[in-house]
Amino acid sequence: MELTKMGHACVRIEHEGRVVVIDPGGFSEEDAAVGADAILVTHEHQDHFNEDRLRRGLEANPAAELWTLRSVAEQVSAAFPGRVHTVGHGDTFTAAGFDVQVHGELHAVIHPDIPRITNIGFLIGGSVFHPGDALTVPGHPVDTLLLPVMAPWNKIAEVIEYVREVKPRRSIDVHDALLTELARPIYDLQIGNLGGADHLRLAPGEGTAA
Repeated sequence: MELTKMGHACVRIEHEGRVVVIDPGGFSEEDAAVGADAILVTHEHQDHFNEDRLRRGLEANPAAELWTLRSVAEQVSAAFPGRVHTVGHGDTFTAAGFDVQVHGELHAVIHPDIPRITNIGFLIGGSVFHPGDALTVPGHPVDTLLLPVMAPWNKIAEVIEYVREVKPRRSIDVHDALLTELARPIYDLQIGNLGGADHLRLAPGEGTAA
């Protein structure tokens, strides 16, 4: 598999000419979902789900399908009948030839006064885990953890402990649009030294074997 980092929380995973795109949101490229055979969305927040970007992907490939939770599916299913699938924690499915497991139920706590929404994570091909906006431990071996490195709901100590708990071979930063270039070397150093796994930061458009 080949993994390509896109803007913010979005990634593309390709294998044998089939492409899965996860979380084409408002901070990712306008064409982030174009070329996808399958699109996965973890939750409804605009930095993970942008309806225009999602529609562009589904319209560009009439065979492309979407797997997501109910709050997102309800917004687009009428426009793409038979192509939108609602999934939740514990579900398994095959998307564009990839075996996918669904883990997690709730978004991380932003503040006690803000109601928590639903959030799911996807384990792709038994190897790559994207948790969305949560620190979900899938309970399965993970080779590559897509690590939500900076968000209004986390701090670096929690990020490091999350890597330690999941125990991946490596972590790759996502959810990084709000992280300044000044702060990046600090995050790289701390996560790399303390997480207990190889740590990799990719620029948007840069890829690596997954």
